[in-house]
Amino acid sequence: MRPDILNPLFAEVEALKGIGPALAKPLKRLKLERVVDVLFHLPVGIVERKKVDTLEPSDAGHIVTIKLVPREYRASGGRGPFRVGAIDQAGTSVSLTYFGGNPGWAKKLLPIGEPRIVSGKLELYGQELQMIHPDHVLPPAEAIDLPEFEPIYPLSEGLTTRRMGQLAAQAIERAPHLSEWIEPGLKEKRGWPDWHDAITRIHADPQDELARSRLAYDEVFANQLALMLVRASSRRRRGWPLVGDGRLRDALKLPYTPTGAQSRTVAEIDGDLAQATPMTRLLQGDVGSGKTLVATMALLTAVEAGAQGALLAPTEILARQHYETLSRTLAGLPVTVAVLTGREKGRVRESTLMGLADGSIDILIGTHAIFQEKVAYKALGLAVVDEQHRFGVAQRMLLQAKAERPPHLLVMTATPIPRTLTLSHYGEMDVSRLDEMPPGRQPIATSVISGERVDEVAAALGRHFAKGGQAYWVCPLVEESEQSDLAAAESRAESLRALFGAKVGVVHGRMKGPEKDAVMAAFQSGQLGVLVATTVIEVGVDVPNATLMIIEAADRFGLAQLHQLRGRVGRGDQQSTCLLLRGNALSETSRARLALMRETNDGFRIAEEDLRLRGAGEILGTRQSGEAEFRLAGPERIAALIQAATDDARLLVDRDGGLEAERGQAARTALYLFERDAAVALLRAG
Repeated sequence: MRPDILNPLFAEVEALKGIGPALAKPLKRLKLERVVDVLFHLPVGIVERKKVDTLEPSDAGHIVTIKLVPREYRASGGRGPFRVGAIDQAGTSVSLTYFGGNPGWAKKLLPIGEPRIVSGKLELYGQELQMIHPDHVLPPAEAIDLPEFEPIYPLSEGLTTRRMGQLAAQAIERAPHLSEWIEPGLKEKRGWPDWHDAITRIHADPQDELARSRLAYDEVFANQLALMLVRASSRRRRGWPLVGDGRLRDALKLPYTPTGAQSRTVAEIDGDLAQATPMTRLLQGDVGSGKTLVATMALLTAVEAGAQGALLAPTEILARQHYETLSRTLAGLPVTVAVLTGREKGRVRESTLMGLADGSIDILIGTHAIFQEKVAYKALGLAVVDEQHRFGVAQRMLLQAKAERPPHLLVMTATPIPRTLTLSHYGEMDVSRLDEMPPGRQPIATSVISGERVDEVAAALGRHFAKGGQAYWVCPLVEESEQSDLAAAESRAESLRALFGAKVGVVHGRMKGPEKDAVMAAFQSGQLGVLVATTVIEVGVDVPNATLMIIEAADRFGLAQLHQLRGRVGRGDQQSTCLLLRGNALSETSRARLALMRETNDGFRIAEEDLRLRGAGEILGTRQSGEAEFRLAGPERIAALIQAATDDARLLVDRDGGLEAERGQAARTALYLFERDAAVALLRAG
């Protein structure tokens, strides 16, 4: 149960004064549904409201605060703006301009002849001074508290900076003074304020570095402490030692020799599986490095030991491809493989559920459906999660709860992760790396081309077809949008069909599963020459004959996503090519991304550079839907604070593993504050 002291923060956002249905909508769009969400919705900048007595043309472009007297109303015809003509004390005229809405509101705000303190951005419109939608319009008596410096918050339509600041002030009033969880020596060395002082200061001045650093540290510390408690709990639990007899592995006829990295990783996993302590291991491997073979070997060991194995994939396309790959690889062996996604219904689904319950199914492959409440295993010994960046710690714990004895857990990602982010997201895991590519794999030749040369690219695609090759053409949108100049998959497919006819297929996220499968099957069999797609093909699609990847508007993608997409080619022993079509107006970051893609195929180097280029932006360009959310600590702060937070959390767990002493109790509060509740539940479970 959450400590009572935090209850005011975890109340619904409507507990704050002045929030009705109209204001609740923009707050919910910003995901500000509780008071604590408002508290952690930090300002991103600060604006200076320059106080002036008279208006000067030189003030244009600046935010000013001035006393004005409204003199006249000027309504425009149709949907034109409503203007209030006003003068300052020297008689200088300014037009206060409002677009849309009811003119009656502006008239009430600015009654003729009555002075008002007005604050907003002054602009020069021709020879006329104007202020569009002033930020503040107040009677002089009410403007005493109008700040000269005002924090700027991320906003949504229907929410003003002033209103957001008022809500933040209420949230701060509800924030309790909490006992200290940071090790005293570290806090003194860094000069950090107390938690309540830090949250108050950052809302007043977003450039307060000590306050921001303190709050970021708190979040990273709570995360590292949670991961350590998960790891400690896992090591306390008795699992199922899985020792294979080698009969299935020996009968497996591989057309190639595993790489040294694969053999080393298989040995590490075998060592883990043989222990009673459940394995929790992260397997990092670049695109094409052979993670699937490593997972297959681990699953066969589980089956040899009399257990069942499960492989969880993030998408239906990837789940079905894993099913087909494993079925093909294990053909002729006495191993039963089944697939379960949300699409399986009726008798097919019931048959699979019965096979899991009675043990006749050895290996199950599927999406989240394989860990739903009604899915029961007779003897689940090993769970493998592919594309781990889509799943978080909570999902991993849920997965391990599906068996009486916690299963061993192997998670895999083809998105190489920088060391600091590995620590922050997977700190409870041992880590293996496949840092060697199978022999015969050639580096993918990458070129950056202006998007204006799209006709030349289409001509090159035709020559590629003539030689029997296949290709991907990736577009970021499904249909044309007035908001964007990006080519859509549907319209691009139509333009290519005009050139190449029925050779062109298209897949995107809005298609139903059977439709996608039919197109993918046609592409894999060679009936289609080019697959136009959105990023649904980012992971898992494996067509060795596809040796050309064209990515449209490549400058709009993150580095890791570009690397994942490029990895869809180069799956066989033929030379593959990736063409990155760019826009004309490139930012420095986009230019650096594309240059790096052209320069290297090394996913680990790309991941480190991605972190450096993105800074506080989206981590690695992936949709981290399952990851622990860091609201106060961006990637660059995680990198700066992770080691200190890890050492501090480890010291606390070593001294007070049950978090019972004074500082331990404070740390429990931090876990709840940053919503790492699952770790506290593990403590209660012993």
